[in-house]
Amino acid sequence: MPASNTAPSRGTRCWWCGTDPVYVRYHDTEWGVPVTADRALFEKLVLDGFQAGLSWITILRKRAAFRRAFDGFDPAKVARYGARDVARLLRDDGIVRSRAKIEGAIANARAWERVMERGGRGAFRDLLWRHVDHQTMVGRLRSPADIRAQTAESERMAKSLRKEGFKFCGPVICYAFMQAVGMVNDHLVGCSRHAACTKLARRDA
Repeated sequence: MPASNTAPSRGTRCWWCGTDPVYVRYHDTEWGVPVTADRALFEKLVLDGFQAGLSWITILRKRAAFRRAFDGFDPAKVARYGARDVARLLRDDGIVRSRAKIEGAIANARAWERVMERGGRGAFRDLLWRHVDHQTMVGRLRSPADIRAQTAESERMAKSLRKEGFKFCGPVICYAFMQAVGMVNDHLVGCSRHAACTKLARRDA
């Protein structure tokens, strides 16, 4: 879940998005909605890796710049980045200029390609979604105190991703990713999006 020091809100939203329009729109339209497209899952995993040590709102505000800098997160293009591309990205003040994270994103594109070459369309989706048996896990969280940073499922996902050669994919990052892409519905039960995302939940393989 995105970090926030904002007090829980009364009414229809989770507390963490506060009143920032960018964050509210993300909460209301994206967070917790099931994502199954291989490339969309790749983009989200890379962005979550860039979030490490930062707040999600920082990444969210830079998302358009990230998409421009990384060729729309086309794994085939990113996988072929070399030293000149790394240097170019390190000069781009629109993104997070961390050499380790940039090189990790390139490594992730290469790992994604290996997974896809081995399994074909849907292979990356299945690599990820298998950790929740291809079904959305619907939480019943009632307050911020109920929130977990990681779970057994995210630990297994992190282990499987590392085995495939992915970087910046520890169990905490993986759990935030799982919440965001609808593998887990962790909207608080008092949030209007809990019911909405429950209706959208993936229920079969």
